[in-house]
Amino acid sequence: MIRLSLLRHAKSSWDDNVKGDFDRPLNRRGREAAVLMGAFMEENTGAPDCVLCSSAVRTRETLDLIAPFFSARPHIEYSRGLYLASPHTILEAIGAASQQYAHILVIAHNPGLHMLALDLTDPARSRPGDFRRLAEKFPTAALAHFEFDISAWDEPLRRRGALRLFATPKDMAVEG
Repeated sequence: MIRLSLLRHAKSSWDDNVKGDFDRPLNRRGREAAVLMGAFMEENTGAPDCVLCSSAVRTRETLDLIAPFFSARPHIEYSRGLYLASPHTILEAIGAASQQYAHILVIAHNPGLHMLALDLTDPARSRPGDFRRLAEKFPTAALAHFEFDISAWDEPLRRRGALRLFATPKDMAVEG
């Protein structure tokens, strides 16, 4: 069994001083949300073995804020190709990952991340409430965590993922 976590970057700033979309940093709310999600992830999904992260400023900052919560340091790969990537491109990056990893975390952007999460989900094997929420939207700093009954990342993933949890920072605020 392998596990895949998809994390959308935290809320970013639309400050006029930023030169372009790629360079937008996190805002205060985004930094707070990333910290909440880092603590939640370590407790609920465990530390990933590998992180595939878009090289955009807001995704790198999200990773910097969640990584201190991981009990083990994962292998990290930054990729410009994951910036605003299509579901197909994200799947290619996952498929190219080393077969030694049992848990991969992808930190990227919508709409591709949301479309991929929906495409990976086997509704019959997933938590119905979480799947309904995921189907509605994939907000900033949201996490979708899947388990696959396969042994290698280069095997087909579409419609084979059991969605084990879907969580947002708003869920943490309600619970906390």
